[in-house]
Order: sequence, then C-alpha cells, then structure tokens
Amino acid sequence: MSKFRFSRPQAKELLYRLREPRRFLQVVTGPRQVGKTTLVAQTVLKSGLICHSASADGPTLRHIEWIEAQWNTARLLLKESNKKEALLVLDEIQKIPNWSEVIKKLWDEDTKHRRSLKVILLGSAPLLIGQGLTESLAGRFEILRLPHWSFSEMCKAFNWTLDQYLFYGAYPGAAVLIKQPDRWSQYIRDSLIETTIARDVLLLSRVDKPALLRQLFELGCSYSGQIISYTKMLGQLQSAGNTTTLAHYLHLLEGAGMLAGLQKYAGSKARQRGSSPKMQILNTALMTAISGHSISSARTNKEFWGRLTESAIGSHLMNGAIKGSYEVFYWRDRNQEVDFVVRAGRKLTAIEVKSQYSSSSFSGIAAFSSAFRSIQKLIVGSSDIGVEKFLSKAPEYWIL
Repeated sequence: MSKFRFSRPQAKELLYRLREPRRFLQVVTGPRQVGKTTLVAQTVLKSGLICHSASADGPTLRHIEWIEAQWNTARLLLKESNKKEALLVLDEIQKIPNWSEVIKKLWDEDTKHRRSLKVILLGSAPLLIGQGLTESLAGRFEILRLPHWSFSEMCKAFNWTLDQYLFYGAYPGAAVLIKQPDRWSQYIRDSLIETTIARDVLLLSRVDKPALLRQLFELGCSYSGQIISYTKMLGQLQSAGNTTTLAHYLHLLEGAGMLAGLQKYAGSKARQRGSSPKMQILNTALMTAISGHSISSARTNKEFWGRLTESAIGSHLMNGAIKGSYEVFYWRDRNQEVDFVVRAGRKLTAIEVKSQYSSSSFSGIAAFSSAFRSIQKLIVGSSDIGVEKFLSKAPEYWIL
C-alpha cells in the first residue's frame, strides 16, 4: 500500500498527537489491510522525528525480549542524535505474549528518567490490543481506531463507482486486481480471510473448535443482512457446538473486523443479549469473494444485490461505530422489522434500506416509532437519501 499517496483523515490526528509535548502511548488498531502501517509511515515522515521501526509479524511468536531490544535501540538512537525527541514504532504488537507488561515497565522507566521517547504501537487484532491496554497500561495511552475504508475514500483513491464499492468492498490493496475477478477473489480468500482467521483469531485466542469458527464465518457471509437464531445456526453447521460458543466466536470475528452479530434493540440490555443476532459483514468484499458471483451476475440477482446493498449500509454504520459515539442494532416485532437502529446517547435513529430491487413497505419504521417515540427516521435509497449519498458522508452526519 505504500505506493498509494492517498492519506486517510486519521493521519492528521496522529500527527497532532505526536507534536504535543505530553507523552502518551499512541495505539493504532484496525483490521488487516486498512492502511495502518502506511498511515503511520506517512505521519512519521511529516513529523520530522527520528524513528526506529520494527514488526513482530512473522510465522512464529516472538517474546518480550524482542520488545526490550527494539526499545533499547530507540533509546540509543535518541541519545546519539542529540535530539530532544525520538520515536519508536512497533507493529503487530499483539503477537507477543504479555506485551503490555514489559511496555509498561519500559515506558515508566523512560518517564522516570525524563527520556522523551514517543511510542506508536500497531495491532491488527483490536480485541486483543484492548485487553492488554486495560490490564496494564491505564492512563498511559490513546487509541486511534482505523476502520475499513469508506466509499468516499475508495472513490478518491481509485475513482470507484457505487456498484464497484458495493461488490468489491473496501480493501485498497485488492483494488488493482478487480480487472481480474478470479485473482481478486482468490486474494481476498487467501490473503485476507484465511490470514485473519489463522493469524489474528486462531493463533492468538482460545478457539476449541477452529472448524466451527470457519463455518460460522462462511454462514454469516451467506446470511449477511438477515436475522438468524443460534438454534438455526447450529442446525446448519457441521461441527457440534452450543449457543455460548457461537456467540463467543462471533465476538472474536467482530474484533478482527470481519463479521458482527447485531443485537435486537429492546430498550433493555438483558433482553438485547438474549436476542437472535442479525448477521452483518464488516466489508462487503468478504461476502462477495466467497459467493461465487461476478459483479454482472450479482447485479442481475435481485435478492443478492439487495442484501449486498443493505450489508454495505450496515458495514458503513458499524465501521463508524468503532469510535464509540453510537451503537448499532436492528429491531423486529412479529412481522415488523427495522433494518438498523442507531442509539447515540438518548437519540434513536431508525434506518430502513430500500435498494432498487426491494419492495419494502416501511411499516416497520412506523411500528418502531409507535413503540419507542421521539425517533429520527431515515429511508436510505429514497429520492431524498440515495444509497450513494448516504455512503458518501460519515455516519455521524446522519445520526448525531
């Protein structure tokens, strides 16, 4: 991705943080292939800071001694340069067991001796990164969360159309392959899906049934945009498991930026936790790469293209939600349903997606409004808010 000159908006925020006199660990997290390494490299270059960079990514796990060696190299660089500040960048930090404990020790040593060594940590498994931070590094860090690329970003970088974005999703590294559809889908399956599952989920988390997790991911892709009970899932999966295991695996897949199970909005957290999940892919490339469809065949399949459109809207909302300013749900009561319910503080927004192939009556929004009152209603795909218009703006524009 280093060949792309496009810079994501989060680069400005990271540069601002590096230029502040106060030291915080800067933690950059996000799924694979969203541009974390490129963004940091661009920011380091603009900062003018002398820098030592290293990556823990490799076929085998490294140990905490590796962190200490990299840290000491950066300290020596700072000492020999006669500069006031230096920067250390450690990539794929979650690959090292107990990484947060040794970083806390080294960080506190620098603080005690007034060494102005600034540090950026990168990780492609946000869930594991978050666990390490909360356990050991409270009060010492800031997080910069990178979601999947948006429609507007893919347009600016690659001049994509809406249909291209809906079908090929938002992996910039795969954009150059779309003229070779078979090669593109193979790249998504091998370099993104399998690598993420094998190296960010199975290698670093306790998963007793790897085959079940893979089957769950494929099932979720097939059912993206649909509500499916855990009982029905178990009936379709070949490996034995239980609902608790499935819920845990969905949590891991969401943490890796792949697949989420949206909860039903019920006004009560206890009732939400007990609901059947609505499958929501977090990048439509994951859905189409294993579908067997070409972009032309997908366009002519009304049911599939409708689900793809709804999944793109859902992924747009979910990727924006990683900032923590709102939550995304669905709603259903008997035969009435709302595609997405967004809660931002006390504000509720009901969103219904109307693709060119759908025939929604939108009675679900009326029923939801009657049940919960004082809500904002959005119909995406209508004459007022087209799909392209909705995806071209940050979710906060519509819901905050």
